[in-house]
Amino acid sequence: MADNVPSDGDLALLATRAGQWLLARGMMVATAESCTGGYLAKLITDVPGSSQWFRCGFVAYSNEAKQRQLGVSAATLAEHGAVSEQAVIEMAIGALIVGEAQRAVSISGVAGPDGGTAAHPVGQVWFSRTQRLDNGSVGALAIQRRFNGDRDAVRRQAVAVALGMLMEP
Repeated sequence: MADNVPSDGDLALLATRAGQWLLARGMMVATAESCTGGYLAKLITDVPGSSQWFRCGFVAYSNEAKQRQLGVSAATLAEHGAVSEQAVIEMAIGALIVGEAQRAVSISGVAGPDGGTAAHPVGQVWFSRTQRLDNGSVGALAIQRRFNGDRDAVRRQAVAVALGMLMEP
């Protein structure tokens, strides 16, 4: 694997650190995943004691699942697609609300080796993190990354970014 692709040990350490960060702040987290297929939730639940800070995870691989499980609107998917800023924000908000969490992270992208288009090439991944704010509203941010490598490399890099987002203030 390439040097920038995290190893199993790197990912385990990131998940442990994310858990410590969330636990120290009394936050419960929920996840919403598409292209990573539950990899993020698996890494989190590999951490002993993760039930103290992990509420639930959703694997919404199809557009129908994104709508049914997380409340992503059909209009968003039709206008922007599943691999978009708008879709990941709605996924993360859905995970936050349905999961009754204080923080949520979502991932949607094209892991490859096929499925890429000119607009959404293989390796393009969108992320969102949402959080309940003190005033009762929900704050959201979204970022896009482009990763190189095979399907496993893209997915490993994606979950590493998502774990890092969980620890951002």
